[in-house]
Amino acid sequence: MQTRTERLQKILSQAGIASRRAAEDLIREGRVRVNGKVVQELGTKADPSKDRITVDGRAALPRKLHYVAYHKPVGVVSTMSDPEGRRAIGDVVRELKAHLFPVGRLDFESSGLVLLTNDGELAQQLTHPRFQIAKVYRVKVRGRPDEAALDKLRRGVRLDDGMTAPAEAEVEAVLPSKSRLRLVLREGRQRQVRRMCEAVGHPVERLSRIAIGPLRLGTLPMGETRELTPREILALRHAVSGRAAAPEPLPPRAQAAIRRAALAPRRTARASVRSTPRTPR
Repeated sequence: MQTRTERLQKILSQAGIASRRAAEDLIREGRVRVNGKVVQELGTKADPSKDRITVDGRAALPRKLHYVAYHKPVGVVSTMSDPEGRRAIGDVVRELKAHLFPVGRLDFESSGLVLLTNDGELAQQLTHPRFQIAKVYRVKVRGRPDEAALDKLRRGVRLDDGMTAPAEAEVEAVLPSKSRLRLVLREGRQRQVRRMCEAVGHPVERLSRIAIGPLRLGTLPMGETRELTPREILALRHAVSGRAAAPEPLPPRAQAAIRRAALAPRRTARASVRSTPRTPR
């Protein structure tokens, strides 16, 4: 009988303890034990059905997975705690009374969609550059970007940490001295949108993330949370697998109409053609 061994960081992420990267930190810090022995080597594997795995002395048991959308306001830190005492996403999670963590980050001055979950594997996939998950931003900038500036954003901008990947960029509205842009990025560097706009001469005044892959912010009020629907969760999983999500089902009336049309008798091609009378000679 084969044993089902997996890397410790994957087991911990699937148990909802932390994302894979955070789980690696737990292992390095010596906070993880397998059958009573401290493990600090990242390549270590274990069988979750047989081995006793603990973090800080507590068993790493599989948990029910939760997925929550949060509309982060400006002035909230995208971490579990803040040494300066500012409100953090960790405070929101504690209010929900659930062991969740944010997927990726949104800077202090920005607002918008943040996904909270205990699904470490999905979190790792949504943030890893290999999966090319699109993040959509609505950005108000100073001035009016011309086509040359937009083209730079689309081709990639050279920043102090290297060239950015190509982005989608379009102008949604032009105001007297400002403009509103829609930017789509498939990578996530620190304050990347702000630095890209600054680099092309149009500093950001307001920034909001409105989508992560197929997940939309929609009409969720600022500062509020909501559970994801099963369809949204499935769409996220399809996004990281490279498959399109199943289409939205038709309403019952439309389905019934299609069934009736399929069962209705069809006219034959011969019956639909009028016979042409012969011309007398």
